[in-house]
Amino acid sequence: MTVTTVHTPTPTRSGFSAGEYITCLTGIVWREGLRFLHQRERFVSALVRPLVWLFIFAAGFRQVLGISIIPPYETYIPYEVYIAPGLMAMIQLFNGMQSSLSMVYDREMGNMRTLLVSPLPRGYLLFCKLLAGTAVSVLQVYAFLAIAWFWDITPPPMGYLTVLPALILSGLMLGALGMLISSGIKQLENFAGVMNFVIFPMFFASSALYPLWRVEEGSPWLAYLCEANPFTHAVELIRFALYGKLNWVSLAVVGGCTAVFMIGAILAYDPSRGFVRRGPGGEA
Repeated sequence: MTVTTVHTPTPTRSGFSAGEYITCLTGIVWREGLRFLHQRERFVSALVRPLVWLFIFAAGFRQVLGISIIPPYETYIPYEVYIAPGLMAMIQLFNGMQSSLSMVYDREMGNMRTLLVSPLPRGYLLFCKLLAGTAVSVLQVYAFLAIAWFWDITPPPMGYLTVLPALILSGLMLGALGMLISSGIKQLENFAGVMNFVIFPMFFASSALYPLWRVEEGSPWLAYLCEANPFTHAVELIRFALYGKLNWVSLAVVGGCTAVFMIGAILAYDPSRGFVRRGPGGEA
């Protein structure tokens, strides 16, 4: 008499629950929040840069750079009011680059490997980190607006709410750009030079400090370059949203660039498909 043993296959897990995704997102956002709270000088420096432009440079340029009536404004405005959206975007630009600096540091210290070997999809992990950095930048922008209010930078009350989606989208775009750039930086010492090569051309070749019609009067080819700059469209998206309006062209450009930069960053941080290679210790 023979005995037949029946082996029941063990069910395999096909995916993760929504709670596990939320737990991952909460953990990464909480880590970035704690890092930001422990680095108080980062918060101060994020406010000092735009406030110097607002209180010192604007006072000197007020008479030189007169602003005509241009959308979304319906009347003549002081120079301080014009540059406020550009300074808000500058906060997000620097924050996006600082977040990418932390990724380079984490990669050198080995923390990035711990994050990327998680069984959760790599793209989701990077998006969580990007979302955490964007949340920090939005808080910095609202802190800047609170201080600027004492200098008569007073958009419509609803503008503080309508600008929030624009800040989130522009923060995602600039953070994804920083993440993409950080994927190609192998050593922390090389970061400063690369960032200066990116930040200052993007900021100055935009509509953050002067309207594009002023740039076109001096140099038409530079005006075309400014129009092709994604940072220009981030500034204009924030400017229009701050006054309850929507710039559809800027929305399309910022949304498209966000998708391109994010996809590039995901591929770059994937050693099997991107251009980030494993080091001797197997670290990505």
